[in-house]
Amino acid sequence: MDKKKHILYDDNDNPIRDKPWIFRTYAGHTNVWETNKLYREGLKRGQTGLSIAFDLPTQCGYSSDHPIAKPEIGKVGVPINSLDDFHILFEEIPLEEMNTSMTINATSMWLLSLYIALAKERGVDISKLQGTTQNDLVKEYLARGTYIFPPEPSFRLISEMYEYCIEHLPRWNPSNICSYHLQEAGATPVQELAYALSNAIGLLDTIRERGRVSQNLFEQIVGRISFFVNSGIRFIEEMCKMRAFVELWDEITRERYNVQNPKYRIFRYGVQVNSLGLTEKQPENNAWRILIEALGVTLSRKARCRALQLPAWNEALSLPRPWDQQWSLRLQQILAYETDLLEYPDIFDGSYVIESKVNELKEQAKAEIQKILNIGGIRAAVESGYIKTQLVKSMSERMSKINTGEIIVVGVNKWTEGLPSPLQAGDGGIFKVDPDAARKTLEALERTKKNRNEKRVKEALEYLKECARKGDNLMDPSIECALARITTGEWADALREVFGEYRPPTGIEGQRLYLENERLYKLWDRVEEFIKKIGHRPKVIVGKPGLDGHSNGAEIIAVSARHSGFDVIYSGIRLTPDEIVQSAVEENVDIIALSILSGSHYELTEEVFRKLKEFSAEEIPVVIGGIIPQTDFEKLYALGVKRIFTPSDYQLIEIMEKIMDIIEERYITVAKS
Repeated sequence: MDKKKHILYDDNDNPIRDKPWIFRTYAGHTNVWETNKLYREGLKRGQTGLSIAFDLPTQCGYSSDHPIAKPEIGKVGVPINSLDDFHILFEEIPLEEMNTSMTINATSMWLLSLYIALAKERGVDISKLQGTTQNDLVKEYLARGTYIFPPEPSFRLISEMYEYCIEHLPRWNPSNICSYHLQEAGATPVQELAYALSNAIGLLDTIRERGRVSQNLFEQIVGRISFFVNSGIRFIEEMCKMRAFVELWDEITRERYNVQNPKYRIFRYGVQVNSLGLTEKQPENNAWRILIEALGVTLSRKARCRALQLPAWNEALSLPRPWDQQWSLRLQQILAYETDLLEYPDIFDGSYVIESKVNELKEQAKAEIQKILNIGGIRAAVESGYIKTQLVKSMSERMSKINTGEIIVVGVNKWTEGLPSPLQAGDGGIFKVDPDAARKTLEALERTKKNRNEKRVKEALEYLKECARKGDNLMDPSIECALARITTGEWADALREVFGEYRPPTGIEGQRLYLENERLYKLWDRVEEFIKKIGHRPKVIVGKPGLDGHSNGAEIIAVSARHSGFDVIYSGIRLTPDEIVQSAVEENVDIIALSILSGSHYELTEEVFRKLKEFSAEEIPVVIGGIIPQTDFEKLYALGVKRIFTPSDYQLIEIMEKIMDIIEERYITVAKS
């Protein structure tokens, strides 16, 4: 039979059409009851897998009744305190049929233990469980911020999950090497390739050095390594990046780890397309950005994703509503089922343009990987601050180019005038979490604690800590903790006691904006005049209160302030309002700049003002930046906030001018009084 080059054939030479990727919608909010309803509705609409968003307390290892957790309950995901919550979350959802992805990292072992414990109590064979725990602590140190433990014990926990799963959950991916958040933090395609692959090398080296699995099982572990990548608006370059990932991973697994079975060398990945480029201004344009970004990970058959989740058009405004998520799901379904995308072999094979671009990305990525290996590997590159510094530099360059117009963002720095969007009519396209929903979560947690066997709880926690100290695998002790109804905070606190906590470098030292213009020169003159009159440089503390770990905005503001001539205090993420205010008073700052993206802006800002009053420092002005709906502005101004900045405020020098206005106004007011 003469085979036609444009037709796909199976092993028996029958023409075929590829199966589509797994359709996922990243979802979870409010509480377990509302999220269960959301999942069941999503599955009815054609979703073929679950992608669970957990709230920040769950991600950071706090139970919902912890003081730092209360403002954040159910804001960016579903709160999970105990196995009782998992019973409700997965009600009427068959675990043995479901492909479940959990976006969880520092507490990954805990959430997987809860899932296994749920299966055991339901009588489900745990070997049938399939899915993924994200479980990538490197990207947490670099970009996302929901880390708890230092790198060494964190790599141990990930390794132990691989060792357990390869024996007991052969269809489970214990971790995703997660480059998605690196691109969100400013990584170029070369950096995304290099840092993700260096991360995978660091993990596999650790597992191999532990010597607890045979070479045969080690090959299978290599085969379970999966990746979670980003796909940006430059979709041709992004598609080439994916082809480079495929080729580089095959080389690394074959040459470094001597993996003989080609099946275990396959680059398996899921995707969420880029959220960094979604805009608050003219948000309806985001629908087209999302579609174009999806092409980068679906067009090339050799580098096509295994699972895809798309953000919603309004994610620069707030959490998406169910209808918004349905729209993104429909986009995937139309791409997979209405077009002829899945009917052809790889349409880029033989393209000298694509081949040249892929080779360029590979060579540059290999050079950067070697640089990291020379430093001492991924852990050394994280602990030294090298990678974080490179990401902050890349983000500073990107923002500088948007400010100068070198990078065009439609509706933001070009073609900014437009008709009002009907998509924002009514509720404004904004999802609101019911403030009373947290009460239901707290009541359920209280019931769990009241009804459990305290003797079993105490014994399970002691067993967990003993195994942690001895170096034993912690999966079985964690499953016993889950069955004993131990809570998220109790599990994490037990391991904090053994491993300690960690704060990585911020990466802002020595950074600058790539901006010099007349406006900046005038701002420098104002700063010099302020120094002459007042006797010191304007001093700002950039604070991230609460559990929100998205630090890109705060880092860029800190770099911008320093570039503008300010003295800057920035201590990283996860500070309490008390710590921010105390530092502001001790350092005698001129202004407090808060960065909050978790939806808890009102509660946390209110607490900052309460602390300012407690410290008799109400004269220090406060500004706030983040994803803050216009409907909340009035309440924040009523608290005393001087200025609110949102993603639509992208001109960095203009932001610094407005902050300088507030500082100067403060001293004019003091002089008059």
